[in-house]
Amino acid sequence: MTRVLIFSGTTEGRNLAEDLASRGVDITVSVATDYGAVVMEPRENLKVRVGSCGGAEGIAELIAREGFGIVVDATHPYATRITAHIREGCAAAGCEYIRLLRGRSSSSEDGDVIVVGTVEEAVDYLKDKEGRILAATGVKEIDLFTRIPDYRERVVARVLSTLPSMQRCDELGFSGANLICAQGPFSEEMNYATLLQTGAKWLVTKDSGTAGGFEEKHRAARRAGAKVVMVARPPDDGKGYEEVLGMLEDRLSLEHGAPSGGAFEKGTFTLVGIGIGRDSMTLRAARAVASADLLIGAKRMLEAVDVAGRDTLTEYRSKEITEYLSAHPGYRNVVYLLSGDVGFFSGATKMLKDVDQDRFDVRVECGISSSVYLCSKLGIPWQDVRLISAHGRYANVVGAVRTSERLFTLLTGESSVHSICKDLIDYGLGGVTVTIAEDMGYETERIVSGTPEEMLGMGFSDLCVGLIENPGYDPRNPISIPDEEFVRGDAPMTKSEVRALSVAKLKLSHDSVIYDVGAGTGSVSIEMALCSPDGMVYAVEKEDAAAELIDVNRHKFATPNVEIIKGLAPEAMEGLPAPTHAFIGGSSGNLLEIVKSLVAKNPDIRMVINSVTIETMAETMEVIRALGLVEEETVCVNVSKARKAGRYHLMTAQNPVYISVVRGR
Repeated sequence: MTRVLIFSGTTEGRNLAEDLASRGVDITVSVATDYGAVVMEPRENLKVRVGSCGGAEGIAELIAREGFGIVVDATHPYATRITAHIREGCAAAGCEYIRLLRGRSSSSEDGDVIVVGTVEEAVDYLKDKEGRILAATGVKEIDLFTRIPDYRERVVARVLSTLPSMQRCDELGFSGANLICAQGPFSEEMNYATLLQTGAKWLVTKDSGTAGGFEEKHRAARRAGAKVVMVARPPDDGKGYEEVLGMLEDRLSLEHGAPSGGAFEKGTFTLVGIGIGRDSMTLRAARAVASADLLIGAKRMLEAVDVAGRDTLTEYRSKEITEYLSAHPGYRNVVYLLSGDVGFFSGATKMLKDVDQDRFDVRVECGISSSVYLCSKLGIPWQDVRLISAHGRYANVVGAVRTSERLFTLLTGESSVHSICKDLIDYGLGGVTVTIAEDMGYETERIVSGTPEEMLGMGFSDLCVGLIENPGYDPRNPISIPDEEFVRGDAPMTKSEVRALSVAKLKLSHDSVIYDVGAGTGSVSIEMALCSPDGMVYAVEKEDAAAELIDVNRHKFATPNVEIIKGLAPEAMEGLPAPTHAFIGGSSGNLLEIVKSLVAKNPDIRMVINSVTIETMAETMEVIRALGLVEEETVCVNVSKARKAGRYHLMTAQNPVYISVVRGR
């Protein structure tokens, strides 16, 4: 059988190669980059070569050496130079040349699209226009955009995520927020989000056709209030996918059949938020459901819509859904149903990453979320309501209630309602108002309010959410709690000023996992837990009396995200999750072993080690050297506090403390 060489730079080229190889044709695909090779699906009869052939002469030599009978040019419509080389090479080698053209997008002919002949013309058009610009024409001509006044502030370059592309943009001054490196084509939602995030009022693109995502760019620009400047295609006399495939089937004596996944047959995959209960979908969502040939969702989602005459798949896991669609390629209009809104603790996030965007045009239709619905029922605005989820996941509801006037949370039935109410009472928040809504949108809908104590006496269905109101919430920055607010006892305590600096030096995030080794009264544990409300602090303490004080203080300050670990470090730390940060206030002579254990759990850990004595300070320096740690800084804090003596104030010095900030690497 005749050997076929395909120069591929488009989705159509890849699809053609895979289609022919699957039917027994000996195919070699030539691509310009390693990425082009990676996206080719491995097949028995398909060979991929990467890199330049060396112009027309090199192409002719390749054709003659390998004995190719047909060459298909499926390079990008704007790659005019390589197309010229392929034509010349085929002519020199006496080989048949077929040009496969990407189909044009019908949207490119819309009146609101500004059409120019070249990227240079687009730049000239935009020079005296106001507004930020998203340049999505590729890296080859990105230098032309430097002609635009204030281009470093005005122009955002979106290029392929390869090192040469990034280096080229960096050389020209495109970096930070003005550089996006990613592999397209992009969905409408991704384009829309990019336009909103960058504040772009202009989108410069080429006519990449349906397969290249032009329609998704155009729709996104309309939604974002941006104008599209399109660089028209150079003249070309090629043929479309179906015609080229038919020609090859004739030349290779193959049975004529439908293309296997050509990009021109792209289907639609729509993620639909069904809203609250039955009959609450938006009109756009309802239309998407009505036109679907396959409806996917959990049992409750499918029960909420009319499935008559349509195939259904009772499934919500993205991996299983994508595998099903791969095994059933006939579906062209698929709808994935999700509860409430697709953007609120939804499976849409994972699905958007996993769905095959070469096969499907991905769309998203939002729904009415449970938070919006409940607030409307209660007659309160929801723009200031804090939103979290305790549905099948850990959430520090107590900490969120302590610092929020209003908190909305998804729940997992009666057990989670009662568990949260018990915690609120246990941590001193029994006076808040809890509103539980169950079966919203159904005939059995019920909304009840009361104290946590009153909620414990009620039963609830599995489908419920909660709104907790705390008029006495505490929004203050938690750093540097006064010493006298802690229950002290005889356990040692890091003083307020040293504690504030030590916690600040750790640079915690909202969800850090922190060890407090030698926790004492727990003052540092409490302050760290307040700084990382969505994280966890493991307070390691060997003394029973001190551990009891930590428990008293964590309840006083409403920090259930402090877990007390009784025992001597490092043995007591075994089995704990890997820490992101650690504070060492006491080591009982085991500093080397403790730090070694921490670094073994997380080589990138950030630590603050406090020393009161010269000997401990010397030990700290030796540990840093022995383990090859990165010492960011060591500071000595000398604190003096005023005390009154009659009419005068006398400064009383506290012991100096050495604070060492250390990283694993």
